Amino acid sequence: MSDLSTYIRTVPDFPKEGIGFKDITTLLKNGPALKQTIEVFADQYKDAVPEKVVGIESRGFIFGTVLAYRWEVGFVPVRKPGKLPAAINYEEYQLEYGSDRLEIHKDAISEGERVLIVDDLLATGGTAAAAVNLVESLGGHVQGLAFLIELGFLNGREKLLQHDVFSIINYDSE
Repeated sequence: MSDLSTYIRTVPDFPKEGIGFKDITTLLKNGPALKQTIEVFADQYKDAVPEKVVGIESRGFIFGTVLAYRWEVGFVPVRKPGKLPAAINYEEYQLEYGSDRLEIHKDAISEGERVLIVDDLLATGGTAAAAVNLVESLGGHVQGLAFLIELGFLNGREKLLQHDVFSIINYDSE
């Protein structure tokens, strides 16, 4: 098994000076690395396959749809404002400078359904916590959150303490 962190490119000063952006496109373009990523996620949840996979826009869609396909369960997109056509629930969350919002269709998850939330990156935890709140607002049970990358030094896991959090790659420093 390869060390998947070797497929992640760090782009300095993006999107602003002082940030070392973790670019996953270098992993995505490598077939064996992408396959290994999906296998690691699938293996982590093989004994507790969810009933739905929720992917957070946009890179959570990449991993989430493949996992949903593999497990033959539904996929639910959590989107940025104004992109879902039917009735929605929404959750606002704080960013470093301001706030943002995520949305989910009101009919996306049924009461009691076991849900895995998937995204590419856990940083401060605000986006993931908003997704948890959305799933729970529909009566879903969040059985876990799965990330390709966790920026451990930003302590995002602390916002998700009552949930199982799994990450494949963890960076303890910038």
